[in-house]
Amino acid sequence: MKIDVRVIGRVLVVGIFGELDLNTAPSFRDAVEEQLDSNPDINDILLIMRDVTFIDSSGLGVILGRYKRQRPHGGNVIVAAPSPQARKALELSGLAGIIPICDTEDEAWAKAVGV
Repeated sequence: MKIDVRVIGRVLVVGIFGELDLNTAPSFRDAVEEQLDSNPDINDILLIMRDVTFIDSSGLGVILGRYKRQRPHGGNVIVAAPSPQARKALELSGLAGIIPICDTEDEAWAKAVGV
């Protein structure tokens, strides 16, 4: 797995490439937490999941954990352009019922900035 992490305004943008599973979930979590800890003004986390080839319960758990961290402060986790594999995992797990899933990055940005 490769992750591309950047902060744009009050949004943490995370591009995920490859598998998000038991082996890679800790490094994903650590990279996101490092940014959240060092940038307290971050409100939303935008996960670009177009290139996710596989995701298991460990990866889903890390996403849910970041959601639980952001929600009490009015923030959210937003999924942008998920691959078919990622979308299916989010739907089967029930996360799709609580985390917004957007078909495009533009739609996700609109949610993140409140347009």
